[in-house]
Amino acid sequence: MKRKSETPANGKAKKRAISDDEAQKNFRSGLFASKVLEGYTSYYATSQPYKHAVIQNLVDDTLLRNVRNEIREHISFTPKETDIYKIHQSGDLANLDGLHDAALKRLPSLLTLRDSLYSSAFRKYLASITGSGPLSGVKTDMAVNVYTPGCHLLCHDDVIGSRRVSWILYLLDPDRPWKPEYGGALRLYPTEAREVAGGDMVKVPQPDFTVSIPPAWNQLSFFTVTPGESFHDVEEVYRRQEGEPEEDGGGRIRMAVSGWFHIPQKGEDGYEEGLEEKLAEKSSLAQLQGGKADVFDEPQSHWVDNPHWEEQAKAEDEEMTADEIDFLIKYMNPNYVVPDTVEELSKMFSDESSLRLAEFLSPKFCARLREYLESKDHEPNPSLPANPLYKDRSEVGVARPPHKHRFLYRKAVQPIETTYPDTENLTPYDDLVDILFPHPAFTKWISLVTGITLTKSNIYARRFRRGMDYTLATAYEEEDPQLEVCLGITPSKGWGDEEEEEDAQAQQNGSSSSKTNGKAAEQPLKPDEEVGGYEMYMAGEEDEGTDAGASAAEPSTHTGAGQRRKAKADPAVYKSAGDDDDDGILFSQPAAWNNLAIVLRDRGVLRFTKYVSQAAKGDRWDICGEYGVEFGEDEEDDE
Repeated sequence: MKRKSETPANGKAKKRAISDDEAQKNFRSGLFASKVLEGYTSYYATSQPYKHAVIQNLVDDTLLRNVRNEIREHISFTPKETDIYKIHQSGDLANLDGLHDAALKRLPSLLTLRDSLYSSAFRKYLASITGSGPLSGVKTDMAVNVYTPGCHLLCHDDVIGSRRVSWILYLLDPDRPWKPEYGGALRLYPTEAREVAGGDMVKVPQPDFTVSIPPAWNQLSFFTVTPGESFHDVEEVYRRQEGEPEEDGGGRIRMAVSGWFHIPQKGEDGYEEGLEEKLAEKSSLAQLQGGKADVFDEPQSHWVDNPHWEEQAKAEDEEMTADEIDFLIKYMNPNYVVPDTVEELSKMFSDESSLRLAEFLSPKFCARLREYLESKDHEPNPSLPANPLYKDRSEVGVARPPHKHRFLYRKAVQPIETTYPDTENLTPYDDLVDILFPHPAFTKWISLVTGITLTKSNIYARRFRRGMDYTLATAYEEEDPQLEVCLGITPSKGWGDEEEEEDAQAQQNGSSSSKTNGKAAEQPLKPDEEVGGYEMYMAGEEDEGTDAGASAAEPSTHTGAGQRRKAKADPAVYKSAGDDDDDGILFSQPAAWNNLAIVLRDRGVLRFTKYVSQAAKGDRWDICGEYGVEFGEDEEDDE
């Protein structure tokens, strides 16, 4: 009888399972020995901050070298950048069987590696070390991620759907050892158990990692995916420093094949009906939406009511008083206080619901501020010191948890006196945070420029440290819009805004239109020079039908980041939209010097500040104000 071909009519090969003996031959000699297994099991059981392990020289060296060569020659990569990562990523390599035979013939070693990793022998080996229970051989997840200098993946816990064990196998240059100072380490974050109202306990990740695992050739790192606990990130791959030998640091590429082992699927041994649905309820998205641990977030909003908002709402054609103008021009560029300019800005804001004002602070005040910030910008231990006049009421700290944000913050102190204090104890930075921004005259100016009555305010200052800080995208959830004001006071260069700054300086002729802008898409960032630090607003409509554990997070599936918000528009696409005008970006602002952004933010709109690369020439500094709004009848009709 003629044997049937194993190749179906569509030219695609079937998925194959290999025997335990065949699989074991593809790993290093002695890996499956009892004593070796016992050693890894003991290592895993006692590891901190949560259970994990590292296996050196996992795979047969010749096989893995062939895998690396096949990937370099035949696998294409797509650069992707979101709020949480910047990487070069392959497609799904777990489903190589879907390729035509002609393509598969170019990837024989990669296919062998995939089949060996998901073989019964290795799944049992890994399950024995982790105590995870049976792992699926049917549902597989595998992709290659390449980190070039500047690439990174921020803090997350990998919890999506049926994932049980996360793994990373490094494919670095086998003939040139990777140095820890190159970056690219897998870093693990501890959690702290905290009690919420009602007696429930929640796990709160701490802002700093406690374990760093540098990558190495043929090294496997793995851990059990645990809701609210398995928080980790991938350290930025750092650029070659000036003066560093090219042969030692040039061309750094952190290549790794990574994926997940899943719980058994229907028909497999160990399958549990309804288990995947239970795991989905504990996903990262479900945790964030549950909100129980939000009470431990820092900083918390401290809203200060505007006691005069009802009177201001009734007033018609209100203008700044002479005293208010005198106060404001101690800080602000006088051009922005002129009534005609205020009226012009108000019309622009009415059209765009946003403004960007260059050269916002007065030259005299600006010079003092820049001198102060430049003296602080490269201090060994970055800080935001408290105002010496209000030390007993100042609040400073590190924003947390890291799967939402991390930066240095300082909350504004509502002054007891609203007059400008004439004291040498105040720095110009103190003046901005605790005097100008909370002052009723400044609140009134914002109200006149936007045409909106402001009912309350929450004011804080931020410092984003190089190689450390960011905010991840979160959606504004309140029914009523919120006005958000951000004054960029980043003193260093190289953030992608030099051309705009030069234009503004050249056009200091009193014309307000030369200092305003519409949408950020008009000044694209430069991919080869980016160091992050830009603030982005993106559309993000609510999607009530999205399953928290479903595959709605596909753009970030192979990084582990997953979907961290319930929104149709995920920030994952903003750097891969190509020439498509509908990229979801509503407004963006690069880290800038002396640049004020004003944005009316509606329900569902996402906002994030991109991670600041260690390659930046300084830290990102800003002062932010959030304002509750009250629309008059005319404004409500317009809305």
